[in-house]
Amino acid sequence: MKKDGIPVNSAEILRISKGCTGIKRTTGQHPGGIIVVPKGREIYEFCPVQHPADDPKSDIITTHFDYHSIDQNLLKLDILGHDDPTVIRMLQDITGIDPTKIPLDDKETMSIFSSTDALGVTPEQIHSEVGSYGVPEFGTKFVRGMLIDTKPTTFDELIRISGLSHGTDVWLNNAQSLIQEGTVTLNEAICCRDDIMIYLIKKGLEPNPAFKIMELVRKGKALKDPAKWAEYVGMMKEHDVPDWYIKSCEKIKYMFPKAHAAAYVTNAFRIAWFKVHKPLAYYAAYFSIRAKAFDSDVMCHGKEKVRNKMKEIELMANSATQKDKDMYDDLEIVWEMYERGFSFLPIDLYHSHSKNFLIEDGKIRPPLNSIPGLGTVAADSIIEARKDGKFMSIDDLQIRSKAGKAVVEMLANAGCLDGMSRSNQMSLFG
Repeated sequence: MKKDGIPVNSAEILRISKGCTGIKRTTGQHPGGIIVVPKGREIYEFCPVQHPADDPKSDIITTHFDYHSIDQNLLKLDILGHDDPTVIRMLQDITGIDPTKIPLDDKETMSIFSSTDALGVTPEQIHSEVGSYGVPEFGTKFVRGMLIDTKPTTFDELIRISGLSHGTDVWLNNAQSLIQEGTVTLNEAICCRDDIMIYLIKKGLEPNPAFKIMELVRKGKALKDPAKWAEYVGMMKEHDVPDWYIKSCEKIKYMFPKAHAAAYVTNAFRIAWFKVHKPLAYYAAYFSIRAKAFDSDVMCHGKEKVRNKMKEIELMANSATQKDKDMYDDLEIVWEMYERGFSFLPIDLYHSHSKNFLIEDGKIRPPLNSIPGLGTVAADSIIEARKDGKFMSIDDLQIRSKAGKAVVEMLANAGCLDGMSRSNQMSLFG
């Protein structure tokens, strides 16, 4: 074999190919992982860099190595976006109520994690034994199942459930089975990583080994170091730690910190309080910020249309796309809203916001971007254009808002252009 006329032997080909094996060809992006390089140093001293999707025009630079290849040398900061504070801020703006003053022992709010009574509906009406649809941390089918199994009545139990739901192999085939068998109660099960250390110290172990056992278990490494684990098991048995506890530790792959769980549940409880006591504000904020697939065609025209769409997605079973699943989650909240006696106003060219749901006359007004296919950019342009007064005609709307034919068609289908003439010019001849 020759390269540029120079013969290359097979050993050299093998050497070069070994150097190429394992090289990354695509780039992954962490949404908020920032690598910090010390002052006076360059990232190139630690690793090569790439642009996302190998686009040299992008102004984003990602490290070529995965984090664990360089975590001994560089600091990484996780700076992540979070919907909950945004929702809480919107709820405060709508109602004027300071969320930090909401009582975290409100009985009616606490009750929605074990029944639907506080929402004024029956389990049959909303197809759920608990009223936690749309409450962060507690709204998914998986966690609603945990609520039904555990029937929490205190804030501490909600923190425990959050710990269980965020862990890996902490609930399924572990705490769930122990609780169902009656071996333990929710308050005795291992839920957050801190529980292990505190429990072992109470049992009489020294703080240092108690901490080391917790660290080994929460990383899922209990059985990966048999000699070390055998030593720790011996210590635990000396202090009368029961067998079920040791076996539970061995199954765990990852555990959530209690401080994280407490922060998440505090926000979740505040949002749940609005759901119980200020329902219109809650639904407006949920649809504005958290709804991933809100479709005004399906959701704003009464219960019948909503139920039919839900049945349609249910019949898809495993063939349902991610968008269908996201829409189903939104449909459940819309259905619950209807069952609680609330409804939507029509989308209006002059009264609807571009992206936020508004409360008017005890009802909710959907935004322009909830029209299927109409994006936020186009909606913002229409909002900006209408500041200069009413549109004389469809042509006037197009000129002032720079809306294309497709946008006009979407607005017309949604009933936003009813009664508006096509052109400013009036016909002189009938």
